[in-house]
Amino acid sequence: MNGAGERGDTVEDNPQTPNERLMTPLEASQLLTDEYSAKILLATYTRRISAQEISQRYGIPIAACYRKIRILEEAGLIQCVDRILTQKGKRKNLYTSCLRNAYIFFENGKLRARFQLATGAVRDFGGDWNGLDLLRQ
Repeated sequence: MNGAGERGDTVEDNPQTPNERLMTPLEASQLLTDEYSAKILLATYTRRISAQEISQRYGIPIAACYRKIRILEEAGLIQCVDRILTQKGKRKNLYTSCLRNAYIFFENGKLRARFQLATGAVRDFGGDWNGLDLLRQ
């Protein structure tokens, strides 16, 4: 056993789901540090919220908001948890964050990123993570 069972599943342990693609460490770190993505992750961390409400509260243009939501969904960092009917009879998706912790490391000339999801799964990007005991819980 590679020890992944102690920390959760890693990208290397599990094939990606159909909507998820394998990211490089740079792409993973950029996803977290992008202004709109960060605002969306913060908005969805503690409650279910719609794209329209995120757009209004955080000053994100609605088209950019939907685009970033799609990217975050494809990365497995947020998910649509409910579809509600508005007073005008339109469907509205409510999103919540799947991300619980994120780490970005630049060590010995290598960039690495780790996402810990609400499910307990761990997604590692770049390098060998077996030597990093400080992140084990």
